[in-house]
Formats: sequence, structure tokens, C-alpha cells
Amino acid sequence: MKQTVTLVATAAMGLEAIVGREVKALGYEDIQVENGRVLFEAPVSAIPRANLWLRTADRVKILIGKFKAYSFDELFEQTKALPWEQFITEEGEFPVTGKSVKSKLYSVPDCQSIVKKAIVERLKQKYGIASFLKETGAFYRVEVAIHKDEVRLTLDTSGSGLHKRGYRVGQGEAPLKETLAAALVQVTNWQADHPFIDPFCGSGTIAIEAALIGQNIAPGFNREFASENWEMIPRSHWDTAFEEAEDLANYDQPLEIIGSDISHDMISIAKQNAMEAGLGDLVEWKQMQVKDLHPRKDNGYLVSNPPYGERMGEREEVEEMYRDLGSIMRDYPSWSVYILTSNEKFENLYGKNATKKRKLFNGFIKTDYYQYFGRHIK
Repeated sequence: MKQTVTLVATAAMGLEAIVGREVKALGYEDIQVENGRVLFEAPVSAIPRANLWLRTADRVKILIGKFKAYSFDELFEQTKALPWEQFITEEGEFPVTGKSVKSKLYSVPDCQSIVKKAIVERLKQKYGIASFLKETGAFYRVEVAIHKDEVRLTLDTSGSGLHKRGYRVGQGEAPLKETLAAALVQVTNWQADHPFIDPFCGSGTIAIEAALIGQNIAPGFNREFASENWEMIPRSHWDTAFEEAEDLANYDQPLEIIGSDISHDMISIAKQNAMEAGLGDLVEWKQMQVKDLHPRKDNGYLVSNPPYGERMGEREEVEEMYRDLGSIMRDYPSWSVYILTSNEKFENLYGKNATKKRKLFNGFIKTDYYQYFGRHIK
């Protein structure tokens, strides 16, 4: 049984540094931040912990091997040389997915087929099987990713993407990924004893992620992972990880989090999602327009992903909402405001230049995260 592995926490563009900080917070120091991923050496017990705790990563994968390949023969032989039997059991089911960018081996279906054949040959040889592999056991998704002729072979330990927390029973037209919502909160220095508002809450994702962070609830606590059935990870590692998550959750932490939206339907969905997340009435939900926003306390945080106004007919209405928000928040100088939008005129409409901006992608939409620090921020 392997004792240590190289793990790859994949990340949306712009979130790599945040994922890296989360990995370090779990106690894994040997990290390498690259475009779209964070690599780190860790014991096998890190697989359950990383899947349970990483709020902003997309997936956790095991790096099986990395090499250059310019021909299908090289791809086959170098794939076959890797110790697949240390990961995949004799009965394991292992489909191969793939992608190739700027490489001589550009046919993804061919690359997938060759990697599959190479793994089959390796496992048959190691397990002493003369005919074919049954593939009726645990599920192992292999990925072959080729970039500029460098091949990376990984096993996906997560299954469904980590943004699927298991609480979303409903959503709006353009839901914000849970991982990005968590990142928007983590970029701020919000603490659970400060008020928190999302005045364009939609289905409630940002407010729910803030509540999970505020009470230190592991984001993966209510879901399952593909690697829970893997022989290479003792069941005791999963039990220990879930027990740790339960022990570290601070369910008694009081929170003042408000999510509001102009849509009654969205507020109803947000309430259902919060209940599914196990938050009960921890978040206060309100149906109201942004111009009716009046924070009750000082030193709060407003974090939101408002409509962008990209559709014809919406632009003027959205721009008016931005003006209303800027006008209201000028009366609350101790509040910090964080807005994600693709609208390049946001600062002019809001009436103030941001203290700081961060480029992020909401799906395939290029956005800026406008950050206005309140007077209590030093």
C-alpha cells in the first residue's frame, strides 16, 4: 500500500492561490501552485481530508505519472511502466477521459484508447490475468491530459465536482458555483462576529457558503466521494476525517447573515437550499429591492454577485441597481463591499473606484471582483 501520494487540487483560473492557502491550512506544506492546479505531497489520509475541506478547489486528483510523449508508442510504453496496481484493484472499473492541447498527439480518442490498453496490459501482467479484466468493482476515473507534449496521468478521487456540496435543491438561471462563492467570501477578511449581507442573493449560494465558513463546517460533509470505496484508502482514514470535521464544526457560533433578492421565488429556493445544507434558520432571508437596503450595524461585509446586465433590455435596470447600491453604501463607510461583475462600467455607476480589483472567471465569463475596504479595515 502506498504511504504518500502526489495530489492535485484543480482550481478555476484566478483561484489557485486561494486553494493553495487552503491546502496549507490543512497542514500540507510541500505545495506547488501552477495554472489551474495546486500540487502537494501528502499521506494517503490527505485524500479524505482534502475532499472534505477544500472549499474552493474543483477536484482532488492523484498524479500517477508525468512524462513527454511524441508518439503513440511512447505514450503506451510510459503509461504501462507506471505502477497502476498500487491504485486500481483487480476488479476496478477505470474509464479514461482525456484532453490534448498544442501537442503532436492531438487525437484525444486515440490517446484515451492507448492509455486504456496500456493500463489493462499492466494490470493483467501484475495480477496474473490471461484473459480480460472484469471491471465490476470500485470506480476509478483516469484522465490523460497532454499539454505541449507533456503527459499527465491522474486518478480523480472526488467523483462529482467539489462544488456539488449536496445542498442545492433549486437554482436560478445563472447560478454561481459554490466553490467560487466560497472564494468570494475567503478573499475578504470577514469573521463570524461581523454582519454579512448579500443583497442579490439569488438561490443563496454566497450567504450559505459564508454560514458554512462562519461555523467552520466542512463543505463536503453532506456528500459522497468516488474514492470512499478504494482499497488503497483504509476506511479508518475516512472515518477519522469525518470525525475531525464533526469535532471542528462550531454549530454554536452565532451569525448575522442576511440574503435578500427582489424575487420571491429566489428567496423561496434560497431557504430550501439553506435547510438542505443543515443551516435551518441560521441565515435571514428577505425579499426586497436593493434600494431598500439599510444595514442595522456597523463594520459589516457586503459580498454579492449581482446581475451583470449583459442581456438587451436588462442593462438600464442593472445599471440603476449599481447606482442605488453605491448611493446607499456611501452612508455606511465602516462597511466593506465586494462585488463580482463583468460590467466594465461598475466603478463609474457605483460612484467610487475600488480599493482593489481581482480578475476572476464566473464560468466562461471574464469578471472583476471589486473590493471596497471599510474604514475599520487597516
